Amino acid sequence: MSAPLNSERHLFSLPDDVHYLNCAYMGPLSRATTRAGVEGLTRKADPTSISASDFFDSSDQVRREFAQLVGVSEPTHVAILPSVSYGMAIAAKNTPLANGQRVIGVSNQFPSDVYVWQKACEHSGASFVQVSPGEGEEGRGRRWNERLLEAIDANTAAVVVPPVHWEDGTLFDLGALGRAAREVGARLIVDGTQSVGALPFDASRVQPDALICATYKWMLGPYGAALAYFAPCYHDGEPLEETWLGRERSDDFANLVKYQPEYRAGAARFDVGQRNDLGKLAMLSQALRELIERDPARVQSYCREWGAAPLSRLRELGFIIEDEAHRGAHLFGIRRPGGFDNGRLIAALDAESVKCSLRGESLRVSPNVYNDARDADALVRALSTLA
Repeated sequence: MSAPLNSERHLFSLPDDVHYLNCAYMGPLSRATTRAGVEGLTRKADPTSISASDFFDSSDQVRREFAQLVGVSEPTHVAILPSVSYGMAIAAKNTPLANGQRVIGVSNQFPSDVYVWQKACEHSGASFVQVSPGEGEEGRGRRWNERLLEAIDANTAAVVVPPVHWEDGTLFDLGALGRAAREVGARLIVDGTQSVGALPFDASRVQPDALICATYKWMLGPYGAALAYFAPCYHDGEPLEETWLGRERSDDFANLVKYQPEYRAGAARFDVGQRNDLGKLAMLSQALRELIERDPARVQSYCREWGAAPLSRLRELGFIIEDEAHRGAHLFGIRRPGGFDNGRLIAALDAESVKCSLRGESLRVSPNVYNDARDADALVRALSTLA
């Protein structure tokens, strides 16, 4: 890993008097990504400059950049989608499920990772099982991983998990879960939305069958877009849409009505229709280049260093924070014995202009490289009034 990061607040347009610790809710666009989007949209003002190759070159560049970010060797295995729910629907449609089989997930999972699997299980006679960590704070993250591994058996068809839980940043051991899934012939399907961009992900190590990521959070990209890796086991699958761009020889505009029965090779068959939004692709490409240069490992280290002092102080005040080995540094939950009085909590945060999210029983805090010591101090001041 290269040299540690310094604060990059100057690269963003966040107001100086607001302490934005809410990247897990929505990541801000950098100034450069905003400019790229404006320039991309402006091209539509003069369509005479848009050529046939533009329908493929920009999207293929985004595939290459996302593949590099997550350790995928073949960019053609990347699909361009509108959302995680869209990608999960592709995975559910093309994952074999049979009566009596199970799809394993985690409790309180984000709804996009739940509804489609519940529906697929209803139609197939399979069951969707959400594994909880059990009661008690002591060893919570460790227990949760152990319970997930115990749940995977010969009847498991798929394991649907995130690298970190969206409510409190609990880390899941994707390497161990992937090995357990492969041993019983199950597929590993990962929602990387709350980690990719701020936590290293190496597809060659994890070996997911699918990795699906919305781009508007830790990838610091546009809303209404997602990128996904689909392993070869999905490459003969059916897309959700029958798009012209998803067919072989779709770049031959003069012969588009010579209808092609074959889909494009790899994951491009799964691309959303009208994927060639020039503004959105320009923002995606700029954001991906920034992430690659910044390096998610350095982002994680920056967030860990940022949180060391304030989290130590909050523990002294009696707040509960998961052990560092079992949570993300970029996303973590703060709990209070007996729970928060939500009204008092919101008032205390507002008084210091601290932006976080309440998720479940946790105050979810999610810093990034634009945060500095002032933001940490404001968080401690706000919560100290509730100790």
